[in-house]
Amino acid sequence: MSHPTFPTHVTLVDVGPRDGLQNEAQPVAAADKIELVHCLQGAGLREIEVTSYVSPKWVPQMADNAEVMAGIQRQPGVRYSVLTPNMKGFEGALASQADEVVIFAAASEAFSQRNINCSIAESIERFRPVAEAAKAHGMKVRAAVSCALGCPYQGEVSLDAVENVVQRLLDIGSDHIGIADTIGVGTAGRVTAVMERALKHVPLAELSGHFHDTYGQALTNIYASLALGIHTFDTSIAGLGGCPYAKGATGNVATEDVVYLLHGLGISTGINLDKLVDAGAFISGVLGRKPVSRVSNALLAKRAHA
Repeated sequence: MSHPTFPTHVTLVDVGPRDGLQNEAQPVAAADKIELVHCLQGAGLREIEVTSYVSPKWVPQMADNAEVMAGIQRQPGVRYSVLTPNMKGFEGALASQADEVVIFAAASEAFSQRNINCSIAESIERFRPVAEAAKAHGMKVRAAVSCALGCPYQGEVSLDAVENVVQRLLDIGSDHIGIADTIGVGTAGRVTAVMERALKHVPLAELSGHFHDTYGQALTNIYASLALGIHTFDTSIAGLGGCPYAKGATGNVATEDVVYLLHGLGISTGINLDKLVDAGAFISGVLGRKPVSRVSNALLAKRAHA
């Protein structure tokens, strides 16, 4: 039986401090967010999505963005990214000396209209000045294609629709494209088809996957992506962040679970799993619950027994 050839090294972008905590109902103190970033970089993470420069009216969980960015003790070789939905957000990102800005567009017209009250084309045009300003200041632009594997409103999303959004995001100056399974409905076959379409336009080194575990398929979808040579993935410490469109469902795939998978495949990540579990235990303690990560819970139980 032949096995696929996997990458020898995988880069993980931990989105827990931003995408994870943004979806938590309870507020988290800036000091705890800063400590989480320190724990993550201490565990070996070199890509961390720290916060979001959005209106506190819409996302009160991220109102402390400037305080958090100012409080981080930065390590050389670590890239600190922030979500920037508009030029006002970009100004905040620039003032905080972020290394990378994150922009997004849906592959679903229904989702774009329901989520941000405009068409896909209009949403991408709104990001054009953000991308241009970021490039002018030497900042990397990472773009996410949300609902690339399914939409809570229209259901199936066509491969053509995903490919079209990828091309448009590249046209406005995006350096990197992330394919996001926003509601976690993707399966390995569909993920392979979507990634192959994206790879027609995006260099392998600048394509990543962002998978939610709503249906328990995230690790399988990462495995399918690895088989194509994709070697960058978004993950969230302790599985932070529920899926807002599937009541009670888990959201982002847990960083600990992905690291365990990758190390089991002999793929290096530069991440210390024990320190990562400590990071997940820390933020889960702040939130007053167990980590969503199965690996984290298993290792914490093993420690307690020992």
